[in-house]
Amino acid sequence: MASYRQPGIVLTDHHFTVPLDHGDPAGEQLELYAREVVSATDHPDTGKPWLVYLEGGPGNAVRRFIGKQAWLGRAVQDFRVLLLDQRGTGRSTPQNRQTLAQRGGPRAQADHLAHFRADSIVRDCETVRRRLTGGAPWTVLGQSFGGFCATHYLSAAPEGLDTVLITGGLPSLDAHADDVYRAAYPRIRRKVEAHYARYPQDVERARRIAAHLAERPARLPGGHTLTPEAFQSLGIVLGGGDGSHQLHYLLENAFVRTASGHELSDAFQEGVRPVLSFAANPLYAVLHEAIYAQGGRPTDWAAERVRAEFPEFDAAAALEGDRPLMFTGETVHPWHFEVDPALRPLRETAELLAARTDWAPLYDPARLAANEVPVAAAVYHDDMYVDTAHSLRTARAVRGLRTWVTDEYEHDGVRASGPRVVDRLLALARQEL
Repeated sequence: MASYRQPGIVLTDHHFTVPLDHGDPAGEQLELYAREVVSATDHPDTGKPWLVYLEGGPGNAVRRFIGKQAWLGRAVQDFRVLLLDQRGTGRSTPQNRQTLAQRGGPRAQADHLAHFRADSIVRDCETVRRRLTGGAPWTVLGQSFGGFCATHYLSAAPEGLDTVLITGGLPSLDAHADDVYRAAYPRIRRKVEAHYARYPQDVERARRIAAHLAERPARLPGGHTLTPEAFQSLGIVLGGGDGSHQLHYLLENAFVRTASGHELSDAFQEGVRPVLSFAANPLYAVLHEAIYAQGGRPTDWAAERVRAEFPEFDAAAALEGDRPLMFTGETVHPWHFEVDPALRPLRETAELLAARTDWAPLYDPARLAANEVPVAAAVYHDDMYVDTAHSLRTARAVRGLRTWVTDEYEHDGVRASGPRVVDRLLALARQEL
């Protein structure tokens, strides 16, 4: 195990081997990577308890902190922190167009990726916990999808948990993906309207860019095709605390005058590319709706189907009239697998996953109703990514869960707040508030 220092902390690399299918422990194996983080003032053999952090997603590698950034400085005061790259992400055995091609055709790829949901992630955590803690329970901090995983953890293996802290990630226990997106589109609309109220000049800018793209879709650096629908998906940033400002600065210098007229500037195209590309996290797109799947129903491209119920998000109709262009949010559509070169080879695989019906249930309401693990959850008022009403209904269904409902932060509050969100949740879980 390699150890190294950053300002105020000591990091140690860990590698673990886990089964692809925990139901077949002797079968194919995956490697998991994680970083242990302790305060630089602690003895290397500190007796502090463990906290494992589960990143949002799905399909996102754990955030690469530098020193005591965000909540990490607060956490290492009380814990040895494990920053886990969930299976298929980061330095754990990667799953992307390059590696999945080795598995065979789309059917084999889809069957393989069915093992990359919250249930498998939690069983990974249990394997890792037993190796690190000697069997002692640990604390879980789950952000967004990491909170979904933590909720499954409470259902499947509460004996492994000392405390659970959830930030922006209390899922509905029974909503189908259709229900998730019917609740999501009105929230997205409110975020877009709030953006235009803050930056009214962006109404015309967005319409002008979309109209240009309707006539001439742009090929971005790296091969991504920018269409009006892809441009709309820039609205995903509006769920973060500074997202509206990020979007405004992207739009303000979109065009440059050339000898042949106005063109989208290289700077704009380069700025848009990292927001839209799934090259670094393809599982986010491929498995996004699968995180809601359980109980025998396919997701069947829920975000795309439900979007038709909200005609204000139709870019062509907005451009034909005088309505503002509505950006979209955390929604994945079939066309993502046409415009993004990192996703194109996975289109048929995504189709098969969207049609799949044999998803296992993720949550056990009876077990959650009898929960004895201290749980505290930050619920962000009008969170664009996770429905507040769904979260509060789940909070009432988990025995002993304490909530902090706040509009001080958006979905990224655990990062944007420095130590404050984690400090508040620890105090709630410990009955200090």
